[in-house]
Amino acid sequence: MILIRDYQEDNDAPAAGRLIADTFSEFNLTFAPTEEQNLYLGSFQHARSLENGHQAEIARLIRAEMVYVAEDEGEIVGVLRGNAPGDGRLLSLYVRGDYQWHGIGRKLVERFEQDCLWKGVRRIRLSTSLYALPFYLKLGYKRSTGVRTGFSFEGRGLVYQPMKKDLGRD
Repeated sequence: MILIRDYQEDNDAPAAGRLIADTFSEFNLTFAPTEEQNLYLGSFQHARSLENGHQAEIARLIRAEMVYVAEDEGEIVGVLRGNAPGDGRLLSLYVRGDYQWHGIGRKLVERFEQDCLWKGVRRIRLSTSLYALPFYLKLGYKRSTGVRTGFSFEGRGLVYQPMKKDLGRD
C-alpha cells in the first residue's frame, strides 16, 4: 500500500536523492550524450556516494518548504518538492519508473495542492519536462507560455513547458 507522507530529511535524503537522480536521468536526459548527463545532474550525480559531503549537498538540494514522499513497504518511490509563498510553486516531482501510471504522482500533487489551499495559495506554477506534460494536463494544469529551453545545474538545452493551475477562489 502506498503511503504519502512528509519527507524526513535525516532518514529520507539518501533514498530520495537516488530516486531523483535515476528518474531524472531515465526520463529527461535521453537527449544528452551519456558523457554530458552529469552536467544536468549536478550533485545528484553523487547520489550513490557514501561521502558525507555528497550526502549533505543532496539533502540541501532537496530542501523546500513542502516536501512529500510516496512510500511502498518502506521504500521511497516518489518525491514532490514545492513552495507556497504567493503563487505556489511545484518545484519537482519524481516517481520511480515502475511505479508510474499507478496514481502515485497524482496523490503527491493532490497533497501539495491541498496544503497550498490551506496556506491560502490559489494558483500553482510549475515547469515540466515534455515527458510529464500529458500527466499535468490530465490534472488540470494549463500551458502558461510556449515551450522554453533552459538549464539544469551546468547542463544547457533542457526543454520545458511552463504551466499553471488555478485552485479556486477565496
